[in-house]
Amino acid sequence: MSSSAPVDVTGTPETPDPSERPGVLEEAQVRAMFDRIAGLYDRMNSVMTAGLHHAWRRRAADVAQLAPGQRALDVATGTGDLAFELARRVGPAGEVVASDFSERMLELARAKALAGGGPQVRFESANALALPYADDAFDAATVGFGARNFSDLAGGLREMVRVVRPGGRVVVLEITTPQRPPLSTFFTLWFDRIVPALGHLAGDAQAYTYLPDSVRRFPGPQELARVLWEAGLRDVSYVLTAGGIIALHAGTVESVESAGSGARGLTVPVADSIGSSPHNVAPEAAGANSPSGTVKSPTDAAPSGTEGANSRSIEEPGSA
Repeated sequence: MSSSAPVDVTGTPETPDPSERPGVLEEAQVRAMFDRIAGLYDRMNSVMTAGLHHAWRRRAADVAQLAPGQRALDVATGTGDLAFELARRVGPAGEVVASDFSERMLELARAKALAGGGPQVRFESANALALPYADDAFDAATVGFGARNFSDLAGGLREMVRVVRPGGRVVVLEITTPQRPPLSTFFTLWFDRIVPALGHLAGDAQAYTYLPDSVRRFPGPQELARVLWEAGLRDVSYVLTAGGIIALHAGTVESVESAGSGARGLTVPVADSIGSSPHNVAPEAAGANSPSGTVKSPTDAAPSGTEGANSRSIEEPGSA
């Protein structure tokens, strides 16, 4: 039986309905889903990750390399945990803007900020695919566990790059699918059986069936590094942590000077031990002692399944 897309009587391929593909929902469906589960969101995150998601967000904030007084944007902020971490790093003289298209999530984030007396964050409604901010407006932009929900991943990443100044950082924290047993076996059991069951007990099995499907659909670490490079980032690198379940990608927005200076690096892949300090997870540092090689094009990166085995630097096509 053919696996090609259905065709109409004229032989023109039909566009598949996104809602019929596992892990893919229309933008309005994603917004409605997050409005619906907002009240469960923090509790379910803690249950599903044994509370480790807070440490992963702290790592992402470290990798953003912000200094006191700077300005940062957290996209798809949810209930604001990563935005609060960014605010601790820029201090009272800095500014953090946190955006999301789920109004219910933003309501809870604002309530959390008021109740906790934490650092100041400005929460705003915004679509990640059309951010309402000027070019070069921020020193860094982050997204934590939200990029999977972009209906246009490349478009959303380009928007993040657009609003960050040259030399600033873009950071993506996301779940990824481990490729090697025994962790891959545990991951399949956890996300295919246990997470949907937890969602059912919490009252929204559909949302927590979407989660594992969306993780499978999302690009693997190497492919995501390439997408970031193509979006305009340089010095792109990533670390795998939590045994390979969590990927933390980061890159620097290209400056005019670097655009004409030759090679711009893409470092892949790097493994990070589960228990290492958040201050040691910067991708550049984690890969410093790994075997390296130079590849002339992003399409020549290390083959999949080599996570933790080596680190490669990829230059811009055509560079010397």
